Amino acid sequence: MALVDRLQSDHYLIPLPVALEDSMHGTMTGFEVITVRVTDVDGATGVGYTFTCGVNGGAIHYILSCEMAPLVQGREAEHIEAIWKDLWWGFHYGGRGGPTVLALSAFDMALWDLKSKRSGLPLWNILGGYDPRVPCYAGGIDLHLGPEDLVAQTHENIAKGHRAIKMKVGRDRLPEDVARMGAVRDAFGADLTLMADANMKYTVDGAIRAARAFRDFDLAWFEEPIPPDDPAGHYRVLTEGGIPIASGENLRSLWEFRTAIEGGVTFPEPDVTNCGGVTPFMKIARLAEAFHLPVTSHGAHDITVHLLAACPNRSYLEAHGFGLENYIETPLRVEEGVVRAPDTLGHGIVFDWERLEGLRL
Repeated sequence: MALVDRLQSDHYLIPLPVALEDSMHGTMTGFEVITVRVTDVDGATGVGYTFTCGVNGGAIHYILSCEMAPLVQGREAEHIEAIWKDLWWGFHYGGRGGPTVLALSAFDMALWDLKSKRSGLPLWNILGGYDPRVPCYAGGIDLHLGPEDLVAQTHENIAKGHRAIKMKVGRDRLPEDVARMGAVRDAFGADLTLMADANMKYTVDGAIRAARAFRDFDLAWFEEPIPPDDPAGHYRVLTEGGIPIASGENLRSLWEFRTAIEGGVTFPEPDVTNCGGVTPFMKIARLAEAFHLPVTSHGAHDITVHLLAACPNRSYLEAHGFGLENYIETPLRVEEGVVRAPDTLGHGIVFDWERLEGLRL
């Protein structure tokens, strides 16, 4: 038996060396990281985490430390489905989304890390083991960059090993985004895989107009053109705009993804740190597979590489650094557009706890 002995949650603010900007979140100067360590009665520990754009982390930390911890102490740590279901319904009335689901995501991640360590396998293998080599792209948060700076950033990302790039769009003047996108295409040609992310900026009609303006640039997908709560709107953007749609980083359950897929999202994009954790992420990937759709991911690439390495219908992993790579032992390496899921036990993320201590909230 691997009974849960204790749960420890910690809350940090990681400053960004350079402020980042997108169309809806504005300027971001740092990210909150909330970590979870789950230790069983034998002393084995699994680690999980989630993050925010700078607010609400205190609520997540409180839920983990004060509300979730007493509910899981003494539970069989390997009965992940049972624990997940009990926590989902236990918190459902007051926390069907928001901080509660982010807390559940971090805790679930820690349970899977613990389970795979106890099993003597890397996480991607215990989840099914498809292919450890996962295609990836560089996810830029770069709406503030003009054409020349965007091209320079793309040169830097290619030098780091990337062969696919995602740029932000959603400026108040659409011709500015067209000029920025055109500059990237002119500089790197048709061989560069290019995506665009609007972060929910547009109305449906505005998104259709933007998609039509972007069609000549051969985008792999148009991400979050509108808020995720409008499946009929996504269907219109897809069919009238003519570009595949990626969405899901702001969806918080398997059932929301079903609605999104039925509404026209062609690249479901869960984030393991906010969709409920590893458990629902894999179900979302299988749901997409049932619809013959590729699954992609948002953020948290060091853990998500394991999940996509277990999915035969994976497309691209988003390599999306928000400073965390400076506080872990072995950041992922990109080689010719591919990252490899590590063969270490569990997910292999080892935090520099001593260095993080200076960032504690």
